[in-house]
Amino acid sequence: MIFRVNSDNPQLRLIRKAVDLLRDGEVIALPTDTVYALGCRLTDKKAMHHLYQIKRVDKGHPMALLCADLKDIAFYAKVSNPNYKILRRYLPGPYTFILNATREVPKLMLMKQRTVGLRLPDNNIVQALVAELGEPVLTTSAELPDTGQFYDADEIEERIGKQLGCVIDGGICPDDRSTIVDLSSEEPVILRQGKGEFYE
Repeated sequence: MIFRVNSDNPQLRLIRKAVDLLRDGEVIALPTDTVYALGCRLTDKKAMHHLYQIKRVDKGHPMALLCADLKDIAFYAKVSNPNYKILRRYLPGPYTFILNATREVPKLMLMKQRTVGLRLPDNNIVQALVAELGEPVLTTSAELPDTGQFYDADEIEERIGKQLGCVIDGGICPDDRSTIVDLSSEEPVILRQGKGEFYE
């Protein structure tokens, strides 16, 4: 099932339908400011396991939280004053920041050393979806071992649509990954250079 959503002015009716599916325990595909992602509710363990199955990865595979704002990020991660300044400078944008997690993050999605990946994409559809849901969306890139990365909603629907609650079509996503920056220690460390430039 594909929802054709206007990327400039997302239709609230379709956003609410997608949110209802998330609340019903479904995994959905959605566009971001980098690549298409697969996502589910952070608090739904069954949906989280289903997400791992669709992605064909083991538990513990790195996932990221799509957040609504910096307040959201500060609820799920420990943010120092220097790191807060970095987040304010670069977000929203094509970055995944690794931070030390608070106890609000489920153990199932924690990385080593109790860290968590957080995103605040510069994408109207994501922002509308997360705001309507009222909590972050747990996500991973829409990429499978035998197909590579998906950039088109129709291709996602054709290949794995039967395993998803819906596919949100926000147009063709660019062939760019997010830049991953580790802020869990004293100095920022770029783990992956992607779409976003990082100078610190």
